[in-house]
Amino acid sequence: MRREKTTFNKNILISVDDSENSARAVAYTGQILAGGRDYKIILLHIIPDPEEDFFPSRSDQQRWLAHYREKMALQLEDYRKVLITHGFAAEDVSIEIKLRSCPSLAECILTERAISGCDTIVVGRQGLSRSEEFLFGSVSSKIVTHGNRCTVWVVE
Repeated sequence: MRREKTTFNKNILISVDDSENSARAVAYTGQILAGGRDYKIILLHIIPDPEEDFFPSRSDQQRWLAHYREKMALQLEDYRKVLITHGFAAEDVSIEIKLRSCPSLAECILTERAISGCDTIVVGRQGLSRSEEFLFGSVSSKIVTHGNRCTVWVVE
């Protein structure tokens, strides 16, 4: 049986938050690829959908979102600097912060991968116990299960 040759691009989506596992995922990517040529990296953070009832007013919710977005922009800029330190060109590492618009975080990440045309997704493994993962599933497990036509790296 003859297989068609498949080529993959060097576009990588790293989905991050402010956790230790995300920091390790960024550092791992930087060390493994060590500033290889022609890589394009997108650092993606999906802002969790804040509960409307949690905030006394719409303006309070908007202030929280603005503060949260600013906090994550600083975190993602730190991650960007880590990759640049490993030899990636500054123009090849971009930052995306999006408001959650999908039923699940995993679905949002997979949608962003499809939009961006990345062939690789890198995520940090969530710190769930086996029983929590069994009951609720994890973002990384869902991405591995549903990530079609892409490579997924799960870093712990």
